[in-house]
Amino acid sequence: MPHPPASLDLELITIGTELLLGFTVDTNSAFIGQTLASVGVRVTRRTSVSDEGAAISAAVAEALARSSLVITVGGLGPTRDDLTKRVIADLFGAPLHFQQDLWDQLVARFARLGRVPAPSNRSQAEVPEGALVLPNARGTAPGLWLSGEPGEVIMLPGVPSEMRGLMETGVLPRLRERTGGRGAVTTRIFRTTAIPESTLAERLEAVEDTLGGLTLGYAPGYEGVDLRLTSWGGTPEGAAEALDRAETQIRAAAGTHCYGTGDADLSAVLLDACKQRGLTVAVAESCTGGLVGQRLTEVPGCSSAFRGGVIAYHNELKTSLLGVPESMLQAHGAVSEPVVRAMVQGAARITGAGVAVSVSGIAGPDGGSEEKPVGTVWFGFLAGDRVEAARIIFPGSRAEIRARAAQYALYGLWRLVEGG
Repeated sequence: MPHPPASLDLELITIGTELLLGFTVDTNSAFIGQTLASVGVRVTRRTSVSDEGAAISAAVAEALARSSLVITVGGLGPTRDDLTKRVIADLFGAPLHFQQDLWDQLVARFARLGRVPAPSNRSQAEVPEGALVLPNARGTAPGLWLSGEPGEVIMLPGVPSEMRGLMETGVLPRLRERTGGRGAVTTRIFRTTAIPESTLAERLEAVEDTLGGLTLGYAPGYEGVDLRLTSWGGTPEGAAEALDRAETQIRAAAGTHCYGTGDADLSAVLLDACKQRGLTVAVAESCTGGLVGQRLTEVPGCSSAFRGGVIAYHNELKTSLLGVPESMLQAHGAVSEPVVRAMVQGAARITGAGVAVSVSGIAGPDGGSEEKPVGTVWFGFLAGDRVEAARIIFPGSRAEIRARAAQYALYGLWRLVEGG
């Protein structure tokens, strides 16, 4: 479905040889695209170029030929490869002027840190003639907004925290004034897990036919599939009503595979469910090597529900710590239903937890067989006297299999706690 145009379009240019070589991942572009969409501004093209003056000049000139507004990110520092400001000033025929007040602010900032600026830092107090200075509270390079015959260029530093601060304080408010919020893009994220993208799409096919002006996107990852429901334009009130109606349909179609919205984390969802019921949690891990416990302990306040766990990688520890009979291991192997049932019961017994999960599998790249291929993982789930087991064969590399297994362990235990 074609998207209605935003009320303002621009092009984005990220500058830095490190981006092209792959040494730095460009997270700045994702943030800028999302935040601009929220005020009705659409990025129509994104370009990355090296720190060479000719490359920067060509990219900016070409962008201005297509769009009257351009944002550049990077190349505003004090080193010799920071050429953005000088190159764009030349394009606009705007000579650089040293501004004493900017230099004084920079010197004061260094003094607060017990330092003295280097002579090269003086270049950061140079401003193209006629440019608006966007104060940078988080760094030494101010943002610059230059308007002239070629168009408009907003220059931002490449340090993510500095760029985000300048977007929030200097760029978005001014662009919002221009658009009046018209064309704002509003997105609601639904987090799903333990269901393939294709199966989820089949369930949602009928829902998509009723979305009207909304669009639904799929973003699969190790932890599951995020659904992006997007409203393109309209009033904020109208967008909220449309999103609410569609959410009811999406949740009904996704069922228990949808565990939250926005940036919800399944480990936090599980712990909240346990806290509401006065339950405590324990883990017994083999192939995941502590990933499930790590996920749980990343949640602030987890100690009120998480008791702890055992990483029993070697079979001897499965026996001595968790009480798995040696005869069971010999008869069925560590990656088996009887063993994960015994592991989860042992974890609950030694920790005193009311609910627990166990994991044992073959993460690869070696160790698989025809009966138990690489990716085979068994799970044990315990809630009170109830014990369940599940076997899943996960695709991917060793790291991907382990990450998917940790997510499924949390999901299965959450469903058991919820009575599913």
